[in-house]
Amino acid sequence: MTIFRRMLRLLFVLVGLLVAVVVGIAAFLARRMIAPPRQPLWASPADLGLSFEEVTFPAQDGLRVNGWFIPAKDGAYRQNAAIILTHGWGWNRLGDAAADMMAHLTGTEPVDLLRLAYALHQDGFHVLMFDWRNHGESAADTPVTFGREESRDLLGALAYLPGRSEVNPERIGVIGFSMGANALLYTLAQTNEIAAAIAVQPTSARPFAAGFGADVLGPLGVLTLPVAEKMYQAAGGPPLAEIRPGTAVAHAGDVPVLYIQGRGDKWGSVDDVAEMAAVTPEARGPMFVESTNRYGGYQYLIENTAVATAFFEQYLM
Repeated sequence: MTIFRRMLRLLFVLVGLLVAVVVGIAAFLARRMIAPPRQPLWASPADLGLSFEEVTFPAQDGLRVNGWFIPAKDGAYRQNAAIILTHGWGWNRLGDAAADMMAHLTGTEPVDLLRLAYALHQDGFHVLMFDWRNHGESAADTPVTFGREESRDLLGALAYLPGRSEVNPERIGVIGFSMGANALLYTLAQTNEIAAAIAVQPTSARPFAAGFGADVLGPLGVLTLPVAEKMYQAAGGPPLAEIRPGTAVAHAGDVPVLYIQGRGDKWGSVDDVAEMAAVTPEARGPMFVESTNRYGGYQYLIENTAVATAFFEQYLM
């Protein structure tokens, strides 16, 4: 066998290996885009001494949504105001345990939304926490759409809360993290039942995919992500270029929306959030906070709960 043929055979083998690696990684990512592994609930409000109620309500399209209602601290009611907490992609109502293989590979850090719920409870707010469809204990309806269809779950929560005698329907606020922030922005264009909102690191899907790919996959991201997107679309997902919550929030009306974004977020985009805020009729901020990764932006609000309390005191009371 000539040297040329040996080199050609080796080239074919290497190309085949590269294709196999790209397809394998793409399939892994696409599966998580379509239906991420569900994180089990690892705690409950009772662990922090909070009374709470297990609740179930229908999303706007009838899908079952599971969550918790945590009443405000006795004697600290703020005119029966309630805050809805919404979580990110792949998390559950508690946040992100960051305990699986993917978390270790990507440098994901734990996010404790129960800590934020506790602070809001202590400050006199009722709190509703729930799992998005395809997450936690809520029903399945694949694929995940990174906020577009998930907005139906938030609309269901907004229909559920006014039915509770302890909640003033004119004083409902929402805090959304990541995909939850996206869903919040989509929801604001469909309802006037939210009085004030905080969007923590929302993101259009295309810049997020590019940032995630560059940070986690390096040069392989350029080859892998288009394949993963094709697989995602084959399962019924929309083109990533169409997942742009900023387009929806331009029709949000006069709801004050505070944007929070970490400067060191390698997956999201400061420019993307700035553009969302620019088209939001009543934007507050954006607050660009110091961080070394995406998770630092989430931790900012959890570690500085007074920011949320002050915001809702101003716009819900």
